[in-house]
Amino acid sequence: MNVGDTAFVLISAALVMLMTPGLALFYGGMVRTKSTLNMLMMSFVSLGVVSVLWVLYGYSLAFSGDVGGFVGNLDLLGLDGITGDSAMENFAGRDIPVFAFVLFQMLFAILTPALMSGALADRVKFGSWVVFIALWVTLVYFPVAHWVWGGGWLAELDPAIIDFAGGTAVHINAGIGALAAVLVVGKRIGFKKDPMRPHNLPLVLLGTALLWFGWFGFNAGSELAADGTAASMALNTQVATGAAVLGWLIYERIRHGAFTTLGACSGAIAGLVAITPAGGNVNVLGALLIGVVAGAVCSWAVSLKYKLGYDDSLDVVGVHFVGGVIGTLMVGFLAIDGVGGWDQFVSQAIGALSVMGYTFVVTFVLAFLIQKTIGFRASEDDEVAGLDQAAHAETAYDFSGAGGGSARTATAPVAPAESKKVDA
Repeated sequence: MNVGDTAFVLISAALVMLMTPGLALFYGGMVRTKSTLNMLMMSFVSLGVVSVLWVLYGYSLAFSGDVGGFVGNLDLLGLDGITGDSAMENFAGRDIPVFAFVLFQMLFAILTPALMSGALADRVKFGSWVVFIALWVTLVYFPVAHWVWGGGWLAELDPAIIDFAGGTAVHINAGIGALAAVLVVGKRIGFKKDPMRPHNLPLVLLGTALLWFGWFGFNAGSELAADGTAASMALNTQVATGAAVLGWLIYERIRHGAFTTLGACSGAIAGLVAITPAGGNVNVLGALLIGVVAGAVCSWAVSLKYKLGYDDSLDVVGVHFVGGVIGTLMVGFLAIDGVGGWDQFVSQAIGALSVMGYTFVVTFVLAFLIQKTIGFRASEDDEVAGLDQAAHAETAYDFSGAGGGSARTATAPVAPAESKKVDA
């Protein structure tokens, strides 16, 4: 085994793991105070649920054999027969331990359903969300990952689909799934009436920084080797993201008259999403073009929820779905080394459309069944009061202690002279 490549993949896996808590902070700062912890937990719990399912059967369904091009077989249930000395075979010629690949791909599977949580902020039962994650990764993520990376039918197209690190399997998958779930669950109370502004933009910026940092492992690590392609992917990740920040801010300034912090953060995520499928197959100028297009188009796309009437709370559809489609399609023409062209674009479109159709239908049915059985939507009282207390018996911020404004107001005596002034 190649020691350097193994170390690179393990470090990349650790960076990808950091993305899920980073996503929790990014989403957590965007919601209102009363449901901050619930938003954090909706991402964080995926680390628990999917880690277990991936080892039990998820890896086998995604990467063991092939059943009709749709899903893997069950030969590797519980990672049967794999040890620390087991080396990768017949997979891109990589000389790394199977366990390194299992871990790396596990963290992709963890992040993908967590991305969806932002669309459902403030209004779903936490227990039902956990059930939804388990069912969704089983019926949607594991098969789609097999289609793209596990030897499934999209990998067998001629030419094969280009998805270096997850434009279809991760971002289009999560984005269109989020839309389907939103249509079942419905709008938040007060949608388009109450402001519902982010309560902590510094937290959003911190989450963005952690996501950007972790994305180098997500993207460059997908090469599974410390080589020139990984270096190119890392550079393209940085360039596309920077260009997307500028694209979003310029559009925002023209359209709304301000350069907002939330816009800069959202632009960064849009660029990271769009370069994910394409960065290993385009040059740096192609990455710059993908980034600036993604920033501007995603900035426009997030406003569609108000025109079309779907309540995507934290813009998962506008950023992840639209950004994923942009990167997946643009690489069809921008791919270098004689790969890009009309035929490649057609394969990219087939991949994007097939994931959109399958994931939307299955996710809609799953969400509908959960709603009709155990209930997906939180009660009106819990939603209005905030889900932190209802689901977790905690609050993100305690203002009642010593030094809190409410405590001073309640206990500080008013001097007679001050009292007269107040009365006057």
